Amino acid sequence: MNHAYEAAKFNRDVPRTNWHDETLWFVRQKRDAAVKAIPEWEQLRELASQIKANVLANLDEYLLQFEKNATQNGICVHWAATAEEHNQIVLQILQEKGIRQMAKSKSMLTEECHLNHFLAKNGIEVVDTDLGERVVQLADQPPSHIVLPAIHMKKEEIGEIFHEKLGTAKGASDPKYLTEAARQHLREVFLQSKAALTGVNFAIAETGGFVVCTNEGNADMGAHIADVHIASMGIEKIIPKQEHLGIFLRLLARSATGQPITTYSSHFLKPRKGSQMHLILVDNGRTEQLGRADFRKSLYCIRCGACMNTCPVYRRSGGHSYGYTVPGPIGSILSPNVNMREHATLPFASTLCGSCSDVCPVKIDIHQQLYKWRQIIAKEGLIPLPKRQAMKVLGKIFGNPALYRMSGKIGRTALRFAPEFLVNSPLNTWAKNRQMPEPPKESFREWYLRNRTQQKTV
Repeated sequence: MNHAYEAAKFNRDVPRTNWHDETLWFVRQKRDAAVKAIPEWEQLRELASQIKANVLANLDEYLLQFEKNATQNGICVHWAATAEEHNQIVLQILQEKGIRQMAKSKSMLTEECHLNHFLAKNGIEVVDTDLGERVVQLADQPPSHIVLPAIHMKKEEIGEIFHEKLGTAKGASDPKYLTEAARQHLREVFLQSKAALTGVNFAIAETGGFVVCTNEGNADMGAHIADVHIASMGIEKIIPKQEHLGIFLRLLARSATGQPITTYSSHFLKPRKGSQMHLILVDNGRTEQLGRADFRKSLYCIRCGACMNTCPVYRRSGGHSYGYTVPGPIGSILSPNVNMREHATLPFASTLCGSCSDVCPVKIDIHQQLYKWRQIIAKEGLIPLPKRQAMKVLGKIFGNPALYRMSGKIGRTALRFAPEFLVNSPLNTWAKNRQMPEPPKESFREWYLRNRTQQKTV
């Protein structure tokens, strides 16, 4: 997977690229307005970061405490070391009950595990009930954003998909009409499905309960109607005490969409009478990331998507260009841990401007971790040969002041007199999406020396 290549395909549709950029920046601005209304925002961020640090330092103890309390509450707790184990556990639960259809609310972990395709191969239909997730499912696409799964699609495109899959009127694109069509369609799914799967936003070691945050209520509809509730949870989602929950709930929605809080923050403690509740604790590479001291803090992530909304690269390249379940800056840290060779280009899909770190509600040093991954990838020899050779040449030039000054003069002269078609040609990757600037007549050093001399003379 090459991010630059995939991003270039997204950029061919210039109106869509501009619209995608502007829409996500609008969400970022909503986040800023919500944050400014909270005087203690930075204190909340610091508290959340400290809680997460404590959790990761004592993860084994908190997980065992959670398992003990959840089991006492009547929840059946499972452990999965890999995505494959997670999927097999879900399949076994459904097969034991003879269930052939399951309603699923948003869960990035199940996307990470490719659960939908696995169950489909085993004869079980999975229906995503989050509206955005259902749209991309019907379009046979992965989500392009962890909070706004269909943000890359326009209402007219969704209207065509609904016309083909749900029988809505041809050419209909009114959001209210399409939403009502989805509501009627999903209502039947909720009523018919004997099993429901949800993700887990926060799990509380002290009580053995867990919290699911949604804006549509689909997690509640599925879990409260179905006979079997399955919750899939990454092991990093633990928090120690109930009193800590308020900190994260105040941070999550404001960072994600600029809301004070998600419309539904649903607390699950034990199964209803006559029903079953299963919770699957999934590792799938998380302990390996925990063992990487430079990247451990990436496990603080509460999946708010704020780093994506602010990232100038993500906003103009689209989520699908990352080729990983979690795109954007945080995904570019997590993905090399899963497969460094396959995702070697992602840490370079960043300007290292630091905006992602600035907006992160749990204070992950995202841009610094991206830079550290670049160093590791370079040492592993996973940078393309032409780039490696170019860096060696530049290293020699930058390491020799006389050679640097001479190269600057040659470059400025060449740019000044070279024909336009050579300067802004397809061979110049910088010129693909921008015009080369007019070269200066002199370097900064030359300007400085000349002006310093003049000042001394005066």
